[in-house]
Amino acid sequence: MDAATSFWATPLGWTLATLGGILIVTVGILISLAFLLLADRKIWAGVQLRKGPNVVGPFGLLQSFADFFKFVLKEIVVPSGSDKVVFLAAPLITFILAFIAWAVIPFAPGWVISDLNVGVLYILAISSLGVYGIIMGGWASNSKYPFLGSLRSAAQMVSYEVSMGLVIINVILLAGTMNLTQIVTAQNGWIWNWNMFGGGLDTLPTIVVMLPMTIVFFISALAETNRPPFDLPEAESELVAGYQVEYSSTPYLLFMIGEYANIVFMCAMISLLFCGGWNPGFPTDFLDSWPTFLANLFYFLVLATKIVFWFFMIALVKAFVPRYRYDQLMRLGWKIFLPASLVAVVVVAAWRVFAVGA
Repeated sequence: MDAATSFWATPLGWTLATLGGILIVTVGILISLAFLLLADRKIWAGVQLRKGPNVVGPFGLLQSFADFFKFVLKEIVVPSGSDKVVFLAAPLITFILAFIAWAVIPFAPGWVISDLNVGVLYILAISSLGVYGIIMGGWASNSKYPFLGSLRSAAQMVSYEVSMGLVIINVILLAGTMNLTQIVTAQNGWIWNWNMFGGGLDTLPTIVVMLPMTIVFFISALAETNRPPFDLPEAESELVAGYQVEYSSTPYLLFMIGEYANIVFMCAMISLLFCGGWNPGFPTDFLDSWPTFLANLFYFLVLATKIVFWFFMIALVKAFVPRYRYDQLMRLGWKIFLPASLVAVVVVAAWRVFAVGA
């Protein structure tokens, strides 16, 4: 073992390597968010036959950075009746939780900050904690609109988390593990090995369950991240801007970044759990002769393409689906998605036990 390798094996070297990984992932997400936010606005504009942001920088590419500096340089206004500590802690909690969920996301073989054996469980735990930031923000504002908005948001996120958890159980049953890297590795080879299509030729009949479950997961992800048509917490027509009413400047910016980081995170989850993660859908034997870094870069670009595709789908939904009423939203979550995903879990489990042999 040479000196460089032995240094990275020491506690100090390991800590530095982990911190470096965290920094790369965080900065990477922040920069990609800037352009994805622009893409979101451009897609929305395109559907409505408008131009969209096109002034700042070439083709409006720097619009998000201009918005960022605008928010950072504005005065932070804290309402006089609010609970100041909680008021300022809420956006921070939302922001931090949105980013620490990325710790277990494998971007390519070996490119992961923490390769947990219970990665899926960790993600479910972190995403359910995300509700707290919103509740705190709505409550600390000491105003009726934010409070109503945060209550709606909490109810909505809790409702759809249940069906999302059950949908993920199907994937765990097919892959036989909660480790995200292993879930992706189980889907390598041809496109029919993806969990979306039943996870391989020997379990192909489960496509009857897994394809609808992918769609259920996608719609639940929309509700989970408060995206249209489920943007009830920030329904401009009723609640002004929901739990963000009293926020301005940097705290508002933190809420926005947290929200968009969660959206991209959900896109990554759909890609990893259902669409083969970094597997392009055909055998990648030709990569064996490539240097490891280049091969991993190829895998990373495949995953990034899938994430951008799902983000595009979410942006399109925003552009042409009208907003749900609150009772419709709850009905969809509890009376349609929950029973459907429960039945799916039973069917896939029965298939694993009786047909394929667990």
